[in-house]
Amino acid sequence: MNQDKLGNRVSTVLARKLGGELLRLRDAAGLTQPQAAEALTATAAKVAKMERGWVPFRDPDIIALCKRYGVEDDRTVDGLLRLAKLDRDRRKAKGWWQNTPHAGGLAEYIAMEDAASSIRAWQLSLIPGLFQTSAYVRTLAVSDGMWENPDDIERVVEVRLRRQARLAGESPLRVHAVIWEAALRQEIGGPEVMREQLAHLLEVSEQPNVHVQVLPFRAGGHPCVGGAFNILSFADADAIDVVHVDTMASTVWIENAPESTSYSTFFDRTARLSLSPHDSARLIDSISKGM
Repeated sequence: MNQDKLGNRVSTVLARKLGGELLRLRDAAGLTQPQAAEALTATAAKVAKMERGWVPFRDPDIIALCKRYGVEDDRTVDGLLRLAKLDRDRRKAKGWWQNTPHAGGLAEYIAMEDAASSIRAWQLSLIPGLFQTSAYVRTLAVSDGMWENPDDIERVVEVRLRRQARLAGESPLRVHAVIWEAALRQEIGGPEVMREQLAHLLEVSEQPNVHVQVLPFRAGGHPCVGGAFNILSFADADAIDVVHVDTMASTVWIENAPESTSYSTFFDRTARLSLSPHDSARLIDSISKGM
């Protein structure tokens, strides 16, 4: 989260996402901030703070602005209200993911993941988190060195597995994952853990909402060689995607349309260089049997 230099306000990724969507809707309606403020009986400064994500959002304000902007799609309004609730819960630390030890940027990411409708994930060295087994997660937590208390490690495992519930249910999260072959061959936890992990990856890839591709070594150079990232998309077809880049030292959020589009282009190009889901499954199975 970021501190506002002009006051004691707090900006969150969720709030900035919501503010950006309201700004987009206002621009589409051809209205100025003072004109939008009339719907709230407030000042243009309040609208500006909302659009920058500096303040918590009240449901009546969102509904009033949507009405002023001529938004008639109930799904769009409901999506904005859901983001607002998640942001309020996040600020009050009420999200279930807050149980993660040293959550930091991870809690922010899980909140966004909870609000997303689809994710495109690119991984170079690890199996994507939504597909990891408990043994795989536990090995990563131990090797990370951040957690020494066994109870903390088990909470990390619990949170990771709980996130995977989004892959099922009435409105399951859609996931398109492109994984470099190295992540499949890296023996995290040894052969037995990896065989179980790869078997689970094959099982998950059979779900209709999951699309798994492998970028083989023979593909050579590719646009995503720079590092792993996730692109989160939302139910509103016109909503701006948000990109999450997790480095060793920090977490970076890409929240503007031009850069987000660039990441989407890189992902799509790399996906085209990758094996088909069918051939990817064959390679995963072959690697598993060879361990």
